[in-house]
Amino acid sequence: MVRSKAPSKKQQKKGIDFKKIKRKLGRKLPPPTNATNTEIKSKAIVLPEQSVATNKEGLAVSKKGLTLKELLQQTSHHNAKVRRDALMGIKDLVLKHPAELRLHRYAVIEKLRERISDDDKVVREALYQLFKSEIFPGCAEDNQGLFISLVMTYIFNAMTNLSIDIRLMAFRFFDLVVQYHPPCFSLYAEKILQSYEDILRKNQFYLEDKGKLKSTLYGLVRCLSLLPSKKPGCQKNILGERKIHAFEPDLPTENTGFSVIIKKLKELVLVLINCFQDFIPLLNSMPQLDAQSFDCILSILQSIDIAVRFFIYGNHEESPEANPLQVTWDQTLLSGLSKKLLGVFPLYPKHHLSVKEDDRYFILNIVITEIFLHLREWICPSANVFAKFLEFMENALLGKTCSSTRSGKATWEKHVPSLLPFIPKLVSEVTTDWQSHLLEAFTKTFRDCNPESSLKLACLSMIEEMLIPRGDMHYTEASDPVALDYQTIWIRELPLLLILLGDKWPSSSQVVLHLLLRLGQFACWNSSLIWEYENTQFALCEFYSTCREGNIYYGPFMRLPRDSQELSICCLYYFSNFSTLLLKAITSCCLCPELEPYVLFRIIEVVHAAYKAGHIQFADHISFFITLLSRFKVYPENICPVKESDVQISNCGTFKSLTCMVCSCLSQMGDSSVVFRILEKAILDLISLKPQLDNACAMLRVLIMLDSKPTRLSEQSIIALSNFLPGYLMDVVHCIPEVDGNEVAVSNHVQTCRYYLLPCFFLFDRSNQLVKLFLNVMGSSLTDSSLSLESHNSTQYVTDSLSRMNITVSLLLLIYKDVKVQKIMSLFRTEIGSIMQSIASLQVWFCSVNFSSMKSPYLCKQNLKYV
Repeated sequence: MVRSKAPSKKQQKKGIDFKKIKRKLGRKLPPPTNATNTEIKSKAIVLPEQSVATNKEGLAVSKKGLTLKELLQQTSHHNAKVRRDALMGIKDLVLKHPAELRLHRYAVIEKLRERISDDDKVVREALYQLFKSEIFPGCAEDNQGLFISLVMTYIFNAMTNLSIDIRLMAFRFFDLVVQYHPPCFSLYAEKILQSYEDILRKNQFYLEDKGKLKSTLYGLVRCLSLLPSKKPGCQKNILGERKIHAFEPDLPTENTGFSVIIKKLKELVLVLINCFQDFIPLLNSMPQLDAQSFDCILSILQSIDIAVRFFIYGNHEESPEANPLQVTWDQTLLSGLSKKLLGVFPLYPKHHLSVKEDDRYFILNIVITEIFLHLREWICPSANVFAKFLEFMENALLGKTCSSTRSGKATWEKHVPSLLPFIPKLVSEVTTDWQSHLLEAFTKTFRDCNPESSLKLACLSMIEEMLIPRGDMHYTEASDPVALDYQTIWIRELPLLLILLGDKWPSSSQVVLHLLLRLGQFACWNSSLIWEYENTQFALCEFYSTCREGNIYYGPFMRLPRDSQELSICCLYYFSNFSTLLLKAITSCCLCPELEPYVLFRIIEVVHAAYKAGHIQFADHISFFITLLSRFKVYPENICPVKESDVQISNCGTFKSLTCMVCSCLSQMGDSSVVFRILEKAILDLISLKPQLDNACAMLRVLIMLDSKPTRLSEQSIIALSNFLPGYLMDVVHCIPEVDGNEVAVSNHVQTCRYYLLPCFFLFDRSNQLVKLFLNVMGSSLTDSSLSLESHNSTQYVTDSLSRMNITVSLLLLIYKDVKVQKIMSLFRTEIGSIMQSIASLQVWFCSVNFSSMKSPYLCKQNLKYV
């Protein structure tokens, strides 16, 4: 047997508790065996969309597919870029779907107002542009009171923010509110002025960043411009509220609760004066006045000017009868204005490096001069200081203080008008030398400025102020020889300016005409001015019409609006000695086919009123009426019954009304027998020239209106009429063809015929001699035709004779339809029988030659039998 081996020593050793593992350098250690696995694994569960909220079909969405509600929620996002994108998305959505803003405007405003104090500058600017372009215009027609109240709380909160940028942006938002709802300033005026005062006291920012100050001051100027004030020269006249035509902003002129802010406004003015004073060293140190500094200084000065005008001219509740200046002003404010502001006048550039810089200083000095002239009576300036401002005014009017470039000319015309309202009072108070200087400079300004410019209109307003007294306003006395010379120049310039304006600038022409009318109304009370006003009528002829080489050239009067035409017509009444030349020019306008009937009748009315006032000679007035009746062009020339479609192209009705108006005026000119004797020969001479039927009818109507029974016609006139009436009546019958049809057409035909025949019937009724001669002329004409047919065999002559015979028969039929005239004709059986015999002879001749048109002779036979 094999003996088993004995156990080795190694197997007999005990087990090892911790096995030592050898690790190689640089190898990653394995995780411990007892480590907890924190890895989470998941799988996406894909389900078909079932939520109604995700279905945006039919909803208003932005470019990114977001609804208005979602966009409003994103405006509160913590990320500034998301907030800005949300505002841009709202703008895009509102542009595409304006109805969304109308439906949810209050919800939109309530959410967006939170961003007024946003920390991010880009977000605030995006909100401002959104309000400016979409929100405010879209809510302009709604209840703005509620709309404003939603925004103002957050604007005031932003105005007290620690960040200067947020505070300045709040003023921009408020300026936007004022633009769309100006009354809001009066509701929050005290708090707003306090906020402006607080921000302007922090001068550490505006001397470094003038761009921020500029936008703030722009808003302040806009707010202060809402304060009520009445500028010099804005008083009432007999035609209503007078305006300075160059610039008349929509300013309130009555107190609307602003008296409570006077104290706060005084404090703000002191702050503005300090701001201006802080800029003075900067102006002296800068080589050139930059645009931002200029805008800031100008806004400061404009704000002070508006506040001063409010103190002086505004209506205050605390003492309506007292002078507002005495109630609200104090010595501290006056001292600050006179020393710190007016004491640095005038401002001049140090180096004159550019033309634009000179113009900027000119504008600043203009505003300072305005402030001085407002305060002159209260600060009591010395003679030297006063002379310094008067010298600047003279140079400014002469254009010496600004550049001569095109931009300088535009600057001059834009800003000089603000000085003009002070001239009427100054020229009545200064010495004779300064009066002459100021009037000379003003007259040069009036002549040199463009005729259509606002400066020209402002000059016209001041000329009216200095020519015509109104209430307690100062005006230049006509007895002053210095003033009278310049008044003469102004008056002579007015007609020339009116012609120069033409019809291109009707508003400017209306201002000139209004001044001429006021001057005419006042000149009759001023012997020094009446002569110059009378002489303007010779220059005004070209304004109405002129005649050169037999051709009529119409002036601007024909093309101006009716309001201007009315003013120019009213001016005619006040010429105490109406010239024949002007009357001819007006008559030519009356005869123009393009003149409206209303204007024509208005001219006749005013001219007749001037005659009754003794301004027009009797012969000239008669000539005016007769010229109208004899030369008025009536169209269409055929006097057939006017159809409804022809009403717009016919002036027959206008001429009939004109005839009635002339007859009415002639009947008011005195004894009808005297007027008849004067007109008789003139009318018959015109009638003998065989005018158009309408003109002849009109003159016959004048004759019968002035005539009586028995007639006043002379023997010579009766003979002339007897030769004229047969041809006239036959032309009437020829031009008014008979109609067959309904009763309306027949009635119109009868009325038309009767209008032209009636004057002849009156003449027949008043003179049997005229009837006898008339019938003899008709019979002789038919006899001559019968005798001439034997020697003239031409077809044309025979046709004419046949037509004359038919017209004669038709005329007799019309005459016999009038019962009264038929009785008159029965007294002349012999003459009528002779005419019948001539007609019968002509009929026999036509039948004997077997004339081709036999229908007419048979018709004549039937008519002859009726007669």
